[in-house]
Amino acid sequence: MPTPPVAYVIAGSEATGGAGFQVDLKTYQQLGVYGVGTLSCIVAFDPKNNWGHRFHPVPRQIIEEQIEVALACFDADVMNTAKVGMLGTPETIDAVAQGLAQREWKNLVVDPVLICKGQEPGAALDTDNALREKVLPLASVVTPNVFESKALSGMAEINTVEDLEEAAKRIGESVPYVVAKGGVELPGDEAIDVLWDGKEITRFSAPKVGNQRVSGAGCTIAAAITAELAKGADIKTAVGNAKKFVTRGINARVSANTPFDTVWQGAN
Repeated sequence: MPTPPVAYVIAGSEATGGAGFQVDLKTYQQLGVYGVGTLSCIVAFDPKNNWGHRFHPVPRQIIEEQIEVALACFDADVMNTAKVGMLGTPETIDAVAQGLAQREWKNLVVDPVLICKGQEPGAALDTDNALREKVLPLASVVTPNVFESKALSGMAEINTVEDLEEAAKRIGESVPYVVAKGGVELPGDEAIDVLWDGKEITRFSAPKVGNQRVSGAGCTIAAAITAELAKGADIKTAVGNAKKFVTRGINARVSANTPFDTVWQGAN
């Protein structure tokens, strides 16, 4: 039997199954990609305190050991595509950057979780700065949401699709491909994401399903882009397929005792 497409992910665990590492591996599997992963941190919501975040970083040595074994499993000609999600601390970011630098990646998708809920503001700022300095320069694709697009582009406001496009172009001065996710954050009946490929903007649109955020949507589309790239798709095809995939998952959202619904990656 031939080896299936393989993709790596470094991300945080989210125990409800609605975001993070769990979503990444479910997305890979659903799209026919074999997933290899390293846990960077653990987020455990507190159901007794309004589902607030409880954030637990994974010790650096354990992160390094996970990266070591993941890279030993598959050679670079088999596993050359990866996604980076939530990292959480400057020390984790340093360990991950050093680990990723051990291999030349054909595709490295960075979903830039700039603010880690559950951290103090000062710690969050240190994390932001470390991510920009050490991980973003390694990326071939970056997938910011509206908030992250503002932070990365230096724009004061993003209120329209045109603003989002301008942010993508600015971010694209240092990253080859930018997928700026508008989702439900921008006005109108359509959920619009934009791709800047260094030459032109491409819009990807789908009707909004309500106006409330669905947990895991950002993780899902970034993981789906990663999976499609691992299968050999070009960037526009990868983003287009990922947009359709996440839209199906949002339409089939899963409700639980949480105050948020989650994407269902298994939707047809």
